Amino acid sequence: MNDTVFPLEASAAEAQAAIRDEFAFFGDWSERYQYLIDLGRKLPPFPDELKTEDNRLLGCQSMVWIVPSGDASRMDFAATSDSAIVSGLIFLALRVYAGRSAREIVATEPDYIAAIGLAKHLSPTRSNGLAALLAEIRAAAQRALA
Repeated sequence: MNDTVFPLEASAAEAQAAIRDEFAFFGDWSERYQYLIDLGRKLPPFPDELKTEDNRLLGCQSMVWIVPSGDASRMDFAATSDSAIVSGLIFLALRVYAGRSAREIVATEPDYIAAIGLAKHLSPTRSNGLAALLAEIRAAAQRALA
């Protein structure tokens, strides 16, 4: 599980700025959804043997699996979904949080969601799933700090 592509930027703040800039390029939400789908295809492969109930993220309508690894100095996350758009949402979250210290993860609010207008364009079930994903990432960081 060390074949992660993250982090792409030097800090979580830089990742959020890059996401904001990339999404500003698209004129409408149909283009942004297509971009999310394209990002989801860039997630590193997720081993089938990790698709267990223990690794399944509850609170999502889609099937989502996430496995945190690392320690307080650097946390990584392997994650995937059976949904193309949700996979893109996972990619964005990992772009901001994976490969960072637990302290940086806990200190970083997911401002990119509001900055790109994502909250207004997700169904309630996808919004709940994204909130569950972000909560799990932050909880893993809290556990690493404890």
